Amino acid sequence: MPPLSRLARPLRSARTWIVLGVLAPVGMLAASGLMLLDLRQDAWEKAEQTSKNLVQVLERDIARNIELYDLSLRGVVDNLKARGLDQVSPELRQLILFDRAATAHDMGVMIVTDENGDSIIDASSVPVRKVNYADRAYFQAQKAQDNLGLYISQPLFSRLLGSRMIVLSRRINKPDGSFGGVVLGTLNLSYFTRLFDQIALGPDSAINLYLRDGTRVMRHPYAEADIGVNIARAATFRGFLRERSGSFVQTSVRDGIERHYSFTQVGDLPLILNVALSTDEIEADWRVKALTIGVIVLVLCGLTIALSLLFGRELRRREAMQAELERLSLTDALTRLPNRRAFEETGARSWRAALRSGKPLSLLIVDADHFKRFNDRYGHQVGDQVLQGLAQCLSDSVHRPHDLVCRIGGEEFAILLPDTDLVGAFRIAEKVHAEVSALAVGSAGIGAGAVTVSIGLAAAVPAATEVTALADLYRLADEALYEAKAGGRNQTRCAKAYDPAVAPLKHALRLMR
Repeated sequence: MPPLSRLARPLRSARTWIVLGVLAPVGMLAASGLMLLDLRQDAWEKAEQTSKNLVQVLERDIARNIELYDLSLRGVVDNLKARGLDQVSPELRQLILFDRAATAHDMGVMIVTDENGDSIIDASSVPVRKVNYADRAYFQAQKAQDNLGLYISQPLFSRLLGSRMIVLSRRINKPDGSFGGVVLGTLNLSYFTRLFDQIALGPDSAINLYLRDGTRVMRHPYAEADIGVNIARAATFRGFLRERSGSFVQTSVRDGIERHYSFTQVGDLPLILNVALSTDEIEADWRVKALTIGVIVLVLCGLTIALSLLFGRELRRREAMQAELERLSLTDALTRLPNRRAFEETGARSWRAALRSGKPLSLLIVDADHFKRFNDRYGHQVGDQVLQGLAQCLSDSVHRPHDLVCRIGGEEFAILLPDTDLVGAFRIAEKVHAEVSALAVGSAGIGAGAVTVSIGLAAAVPAATEVTALADLYRLADEALYEAKAGGRNQTRCAKAYDPAVAPLKHALRLMR
């Protein structure tokens, strides 16, 4: 078979087209799935980069402003050491101690206290507003440690203004090094609110600012109940403490929403800033695209598979029709036995096989005796029943799958017996006579024994005989059948040695008779 024919043969199979019709949509689904996963990865990478950028911008703004306020506090501490400061008027002392940072928009108050916590200098008022801060945690911390530096308090309510704020404080030492009070500046939480409000986030996303002890200083969107809450034991906050900056995905203890956290420490301050984006919001746009693409691809794949199945079913129907036509072309319509064409094709294959193997091949030609009498006496319908009965008798006489029983034409049948010698073939012929002797057609009153057959038998070993083709073997068997007819019918005759010169003459004499 040519290579192109071998390649094209599978393409004519319905199963091949069905498999291709299913595999192609599966491939489309796989490719679409990979594409959607890539789009999802892009969405996450974009969200992570956006979060990092936001954290960096916010961190720089907060660190810069707190640094400015701290510089003001440092300036107060240094200026308090100036000689003669206590001798100038309160108004002049206020100008000397406090710079313009003390009057910034989000700066609440800036006050100097003595060692007892009483206010002694006020950046915003002359005379000083009297208030005591000795009970504040930042005051106690500065009093207890002489090298604490800048201390940032938890969110508090201002005793002077009544608003939410955090306190930035530094210790003041007396000339002998003992505790002399604190200078404090309050930073209104409105600064963080105004700063965070500039950023548009989804309803489930947030910006948080914490102290390193886990206390929440600010949350955006703002909720009063969240301010001052400590989450030091939460898994999210422990993640913030592991590194100076980074990102991770975690479920919030506040509301149970899974978020992507990008965080950083604010400069060298004890503050931690994070931007928390809801994972649902990160994937929201991607899910819309995935749903749209997925539906389109599924519909297209479904149509492709459906069309492939319909096409495959049509191919199978055509294959079945072709197989049925092929079967009918090789089958005798009356007896359902293989016909003469099937005998010639199968016989040629059997002859070649016997030629290769060197094994014998036998042929029986079976003919019904006086069949014309049955047709004339009982009619063609009964004659057909007799032929059908003969076909069954012949079929019952052989049992090997490669033995072939055929109707050659009219009342003549053939039995081809591969790998069978003359003795074996003769036993089959005797069995045929026995089966036919029991044949009866009750509807026509034809009893057992009324129908007989004559059999001509020929056997040859193709590799070691003068018989060179199946046609020669057929002529031998046919001549033996003629002898059986001439000898009185209802018997089997075996073919004699083959003589190519005499065979045509015998055949001609038979036709003349």
